[in-house]
Amino acid sequence: MKIMVVGGGGREHAIIRKIRENPRVTEIYALPGNGGIARDAECVNIAATDIDAIVRFAVENRIDYAVVAPDDPLVLGCVDALGEAGIPSFGPRKNAAILEGSKVFAKDLMKRYGIPTAAYETFDSLDRALEYVKKAALPIVVKADGLALGKGVVICETREEAEEALVSMMRDGRFGHSGDRVVIEEFLTGPEVSVLAFTDGKTVVPMVSSMDHKRAHDHDEGLNTGGMGTVAPNPYYTREVEAQCMQEIFLPTIRAMQQEGRPFTGCLYFGLMITPKGPRVIEYNCRFGDPETQVVLPLLTSDLLDIMMATTNGTLSEVPVTFADRHACCVIMASEGYPQHYEKGFAISIPEDIADDVYVAGAALRDGTLVTSGGRVLGVTAVGDSLQEAIRDAYRKVEKIHFDHAFWRHDIGQRALKAGE
Repeated sequence: MKIMVVGGGGREHAIIRKIRENPRVTEIYALPGNGGIARDAECVNIAATDIDAIVRFAVENRIDYAVVAPDDPLVLGCVDALGEAGIPSFGPRKNAAILEGSKVFAKDLMKRYGIPTAAYETFDSLDRALEYVKKAALPIVVKADGLALGKGVVICETREEAEEALVSMMRDGRFGHSGDRVVIEEFLTGPEVSVLAFTDGKTVVPMVSSMDHKRAHDHDEGLNTGGMGTVAPNPYYTREVEAQCMQEIFLPTIRAMQQEGRPFTGCLYFGLMITPKGPRVIEYNCRFGDPETQVVLPLLTSDLLDIMMATTNGTLSEVPVTFADRHACCVIMASEGYPQHYEKGFAISIPEDIADDVYVAGAALRDGTLVTSGGRVLGVTAVGDSLQEAIRDAYRKVEKIHFDHAFWRHDIGQRALKAGE
């Protein structure tokens, strides 16, 4: 089988590695891929948002199955366009990807169907939004409606911070048209949990839970990033919480999307907070999370491609989806200065004996040498029988890798260890 994976980050690298385990796979193409992915797939220099070129490539190369991994092409309708050209794909169609593409849509859906989430108001007028925050209880959360590379959410401790966030989104266009509308919601407290779930629009099968670490520096300090590391499973996601989420959140969401004429297939990411009043949805994503994928897929013991194809064919209930009863830890190695300004072009040295545990995100090949080309450069994953073992092994591998101006957090998984005591 010829497989095409759209995207070029650490998440896509993890997906490609797992798909390669299927004996029917003969070729994998990554569009555009990156310098590290080139070790495991043939990289094709087509942007993930160039839908016409993606479809043309798939047709010309007789691709048997496509995996559309990032949010942008999904929201742009890449799965629809591939389907029209006769190429079956993993991922939601455009009318279902709106669940991530518009926070206003997602919040209104949850309100309509009684899915637990934070209380909120939506605004498309800056003046009305500013008026609202003058009286709102603090802290408060301001979210850009559309896609903003995971950075369109601001937790505001003061009214001044809320006003600044609103002006930067709605007047100054910090996130382009994504900030034309905003959601202002109550601030929830409790541990956060990420749960990715396979779904064919009817059946929903949650994967092992995980815990992301968003802040750039140790002790959850510094700016928000796309994620500096993850562990799985998440100790806060107990069997009781899991059962409650299935009944109150996962199944109701899938049924709500069916009801709306927007059946969701592919991977649905539930960003949850376990509040004193029970689990609440903080956000939906219409695809695998990054770097959650880098700890979830190494624990998957079933065949990923078979599961993906079952989500497309509507046969997910007939396919085994099993995970190892083990623990995983992923530490992100980033370029100094990330998530703001950072230099690129530094040679990366990865010892051969750990190369299969490294998922490359921001790197390019220059004259045959792997060099840094992004903020988050790579994720280093380890699996162990205990969380402690997985964390220790991940950091042991990190110490073996070198590139100039590398930085990483030293406390990935420590919160989970304390919770598990």
